[in-house]
Amino acid sequence: MPARIENSFGFTRTELAVFRKLSTTEKVQRFLDEEVLYDPRVSCRSPRRVLNERRGHCMEGALLAATAIRLMGYPPLVWDLEAQRDDDHVLTIFRRDGLWGAIGKSNYSGLRYREPVYKNLRELAMSYFEHFFNPRGERTLRGYSRPINLSQFDATGWMVSDDDPWHIPNYLTTITHTPLIPRKVVARLTPLDSRLKAAGEFGMRKAG
Repeated sequence: MPARIENSFGFTRTELAVFRKLSTTEKVQRFLDEEVLYDPRVSCRSPRRVLNERRGHCMEGALLAATAIRLMGYPPLVWDLEAQRDDDHVLTIFRRDGLWGAIGKSNYSGLRYREPVYKNLRELAMSYFEHFFNPRGERTLRGYSRPINLSQFDATGWMVSDDDPWHIPNYLTTITHTPLIPRKVVARLTPLDSRLKAAGEFGMRKAG
């Protein structure tokens, strides 16, 4: 485990006390699952706002998780999974003993945590393929980005801003993505099995 960082990054003592309880990647995922209500509305709350409002979607969850693992000593890496006829999905990724894992906020049960057992990013991306589908039951995952270290945006105060840090998701739309499957295969993809679809949608919540 990396050495914990003592830099407050502008957070209050109360906010840092919450982060100190998120001492493992698994605890960060549990916090996103149990303490942050999935909110599908168009927004991009900073980690401070997600922490205090306890609402967010995948981008906002990724920003919070990246902050939490940064305080553990990991680099604050986010990663974009590119979709077709569907929304992209943004995750926080981390590396332990040379293997990749991920933390995610999603309304779909299969698009969340991954244990750090994957040798490379392609393997990690493929672990999401069968669970990545749109409401019509079409498999929609098509590519993945390189890891983006959010420390490059520190001058903008993205972690504690009262304004939505839209510059981060906007940046993710500009970078090259690596194709995950050949184009000729896409036409042969079969509809998702109804049981897998139901499992992926189990426990879906909407903002109240």
